[in-house]
Amino acid sequence: MFNTKLFFKAVTYSVPVLLGYIAIGTAFGLMMFEAGYPWTLSLLMSVIMYAGAGQYIAVGLFASGAGLIEAVIVQFVINARHIAYGITMFKKFNAAGRFKPYLIFALTDETFAILSSMDKAHYGGDEREAGLFMLYVSLLNHLYWISGTIIGAFAGAFLPFSFEGVSFALTALFIVLMIEQILRVKKIMPFVISAVAAILATAILPARVSLLSALAAALAAVQIFSIPKTSRRKL
Repeated sequence: MFNTKLFFKAVTYSVPVLLGYIAIGTAFGLMMFEAGYPWTLSLLMSVIMYAGAGQYIAVGLFASGAGLIEAVIVQFVINARHIAYGITMFKKFNAAGRFKPYLIFALTDETFAILSSMDKAHYGGDEREAGLFMLYVSLLNHLYWISGTIIGAFAGAFLPFSFEGVSFALTALFIVLMIEQILRVKKIMPFVISAVAAILATAILPARVSLLSALAAALAAVQIFSIPKTSRRKL
């Protein structure tokens, strides 16, 4: 079952993800420790949730006492892009056989970036080898994230460490994601609308409902501004 050549090929392709996941995973582990949660919870989240940005924002949701419905909606909005990833890769994952459910679960932005550019033609048309390669990449990336989380959690617990600036990792992560999206869609207006909605909601509404209200207002405003001017006059 184990293919040494394919495994080391997967390692080669996933090295950039290793560098990023260790750094960001460590910051997540540190943030969870600083928030007062045990390292076991950090590890459990990285094993069964494995959502990157979703895990970061979960720390803030925990701290703010957000309700279950609000947390579910926020996480759905943040991770909605994975629906498109999954649809794109669903048929390709058939090559992984019984491991297909795990590949669906482990499909992150970075894993998608690697796997979407390759198919069984890279392996001489061998579907089994293509499936193994996708499994190795997915598993390695997952292990990188888990490793970073453990490093952060234990560093916070056992090493003298200043937490100053660590919480900015979440802000930095979303700034990078936002810049990538702006460059991809080449439309600034949705981001401006979202920023204005977030500022107004934070200033006017209680913290308990500000995030959800900002999301709803931003989505509605973006939809309205997306309607052509001629159609808007008829409304």
